[in-house]
Formats: sequence, C-alpha cells, structure tokens
Amino acid sequence: MTGGTLALAPSVLPRAPAIDWQRALPKRATLERMAAGLSHGELTVDLGRAIGSALWWRGAATLALLLAGAGMIALRPAAIPGDAPPAFSPAQVEERAADRISPLALGGATGRMTPATKAVERLAEPPERPRIEVTAKLGAVDSIEGALRRAGVGRKDIAEVMRMVSSAANVRRVKPGTEFELVLGRREAKSQPRPLDALAFRAALELRLSITRNMQGTLVMQRIPIKVDETPLRVSGTVGRSLYAAARSAGLPAGVVADYIKQMSYVVDFQREVRGKDRFDMVIEHRRAETGETEMGRLLYAGLVNDGEQVSLMRWGKDGAFWRSNGESAKKGLIKTPIDGARMSSGFGMRLHPVLGYSRLHQGVDFAAPTGTPVMAAAAGRVTFSGWHGGHGNYVRVQHRPGLETAYAHLSRLNVRNGQMVGQGQIIGLVGSTGLSTGPHLHYEVWMNGRAVDPRSARLPLSAKLAAGEMGRFKAQMARLRGLTPAGR
Repeated sequence: MTGGTLALAPSVLPRAPAIDWQRALPKRATLERMAAGLSHGELTVDLGRAIGSALWWRGAATLALLLAGAGMIALRPAAIPGDAPPAFSPAQVEERAADRISPLALGGATGRMTPATKAVERLAEPPERPRIEVTAKLGAVDSIEGALRRAGVGRKDIAEVMRMVSSAANVRRVKPGTEFELVLGRREAKSQPRPLDALAFRAALELRLSITRNMQGTLVMQRIPIKVDETPLRVSGTVGRSLYAAARSAGLPAGVVADYIKQMSYVVDFQREVRGKDRFDMVIEHRRAETGETEMGRLLYAGLVNDGEQVSLMRWGKDGAFWRSNGESAKKGLIKTPIDGARMSSGFGMRLHPVLGYSRLHQGVDFAAPTGTPVMAAAAGRVTFSGWHGGHGNYVRVQHRPGLETAYAHLSRLNVRNGQMVGQGQIIGLVGSTGLSTGPHLHYEVWMNGRAVDPRSARLPLSAKLAAGEMGRFKAQMARLRGLTPAGR
C-alpha cells in the first residue's frame, strides 16, 4: 500500500486459463465442407419455388421476422409530457400569413413580407414617381431643342435652357452623339410636362454645363471648365502601296489625308514621282482633354521625302494657304496631275494615232480614268473655251496669264462656261470618251506662247512670296512643327 493505494502482488492476481487454439478452431476438413456448401448454396430465398421444403420454411420465417421488425419501428413513440405552446396573437397570425404570399418552394424571398392589412386603401390609379432620371442623345441630324423635347422637357424650360446655353457655348458646335443627363421633377397634373430639375452635358471639349433648379424654382447654370492640351499631333510613315491607305491606317482623318494629297499635288506628281519607299510627314491640329477625349482639326504641315529630296509645305496666314519652306506659294505652280487616281496612258511627243492610224505629234498627255471622274483646273484663270471642239470632243481651255493656257479634252460633261473665272483645283468637267477616242480618258495640254509643251515639265513662275519681315516667324513655326516627336515613338 503506497500513498493510500492498495496494490496486489503479481503472485496474488488470478491467472486466466490457457486456450488450446488447435482444438477451439474448426478442423480443416470441416471448413472445406462449409465453403463447398456455401458455394453451391443459394443465399436468396425464392418463396415461389420448392414450396413446403425446409429451405422454403426457413425463408418464410426470415420474411416474417423482417416484417415484424419493420412494424415495431413504425409504431409511434409515447408522447413526452410538456407545456402546450401559447396560441398566436392576431398580429402574429397576420404576420405569418405573409408566407402564403410567396411560398419558398416556388422561389419566394426568404425575408419577412407584409401582406395587405385593413390599413391599405385601393387607389384609382398608381401614383407617379417624384422624379425621373433620363438620358437623351443628340442625333446626327438633330438639335438640342429636339433632343430635350423627345426626353419630355416642356417648351418653357427648353426656351430657358437654350437662352442660357447660347450665352456660354456655340450650340451649333455641340457634336452628334452628345448625351444629355436630365432629371425631371414632379408635375401637378398628368396633362402637363414634368419640370426640368437638372441638366448636364458636354457643350465643348473644354466645357461642361450644369443647369439645376434652385429653391426659388429658377434654373441656374454653372460652367465647369475642362483643361485641354492643344499640342499639335505629328504622324509620319512610309508610303508603301498606297499613301492614302498608309495615312488612314496611322489614324489620320480622311479629310486631312485628302487635304495633304491636294496640297502636295501642286508640287509633286503622285502618279509618276511618288514611290513606295518615300516617307510622308503630317502635323495636324490636335486637342486632348484631361478627361481623355480628343479632337483632330486641320492639316498644319505637309512633308514628303521624295526620292531623297525633302518637300515641306506649311499653312500660314489668315487665308490658310500653304507655302513652301522657301516662302513661295505652293499654289503658283500647275497641278502636276489634274485628275485623282489616274494613270498616264500616253505621253507627250510623236506617236501612232490610235484612231487615225498614222504618226503625228501628241500635243499633251493622256490619263486613263473611269467615266465621270472629276477633272480639276491646273491653276487659277479664265475659261476661254468650253464646248465641242472636233476630235477633242467636249473641250475646255483656260488662260492662266498671257501666254500660258491649259486644255482638257474628251470630257463627258462640262462644268464651266466661256468667260468664267476658275480657281486652282476647281472641278471644270468629268472624264469621258467624246470625240476621237478609244476609251474614257483625259487628254491634258499645256500651251506656252501659242506652242504646246510637255505638261510634265511645264510650270508657272512662282511670283507670290512671303514678305521678308514674315520669313523669320514663318521659319520658326515650321521648325517647331518639324521638331515635334511623331506619334508612336
């Protein structure tokens, strides 16, 4: 006994009798007979077979025991004594009725729902919302008044809005697609339009306007200025197969590319002189708002590296004319090609006439083009002839200065009349195949002092030039534009 605990010596504890496992386990022969019996026996009893046999009676007894056990399980247990729950109050009954409105089995909400009570009154018509938020969009051929009217704004409010907006921005310059965010308030009767409580929209890239109705019921406008970066955008690239396609793929607007081609055509012949390896360079007006929106404007600078030679033109002066880097006007020369998108099919000089069949001097150059292609005046001047001219068919002749004329033959349509003044690049007719012609084309002639000369080498003297006092500012501006980093670099 140690520490209050009684311990027995091992010799005192009772010893369990030893088990003879050899005798306790079945003999090997017995196990083999049991296995053989199980393998040939059938564990599932079929009461429809061998009726009356021992196997049948054993299966029937097993079935009876199973049914009796199932019946005992099915008996209801004795009720446990306890206090009865209190009855629901009328308020609780009404609250529980909500469960019948939207059963959970049908996807009803799990939150508490309140059914209709005696306090609910039936209305003759549903009430209107106290305010409505509407978004209106300015269409391509639309007006601000029309957009607001379609959104439900009344005439009186529209007139007041237009008066305020006109004092802050040019309403004609609001771009199509502009969204107007409106809030319409409560109206006194359904026959009246809702009053305008708030209006906000982008009036210009640098300005947002917000109009709200104050406590006195008066509309008040607030100007919200937006910072804009007006650094011009410079884009350059390789001409490749198509200058127009290359410039458009660089992100330049179609109008800017067309203006570039027009200005360059006074200096370069796009049909014969521009190659795929040449590089174009354009600087355009560009504005970027701090909110991310951008606007592209006019072409400011046009450059072209043509066969290694740099050609530079820049917009200058109030009239927006383009001038060369040496201060000479770009428009004083003849347009190299008075028709866009044409190829020269026949040059200047002696040739076999395709219709008459004998050799004679070809006094101009031919440009093959589809019927109806516009033909431009190569330079400004006065129309001295417009009409039918024998083998030339419909024919136009323009005098640019004493001793210098250009002529345009085989036209399908005449757009000018005798004595009319025309500007450089003005459409004077359309390509056709009138007169002695084998197909639609333009026959273009240049006459100097009564003698036909090769249009590819003829050029008007460059008389117009910037004043000496302007050249410093002109060159500084051109250097600034050419010093801009091209986009994407």
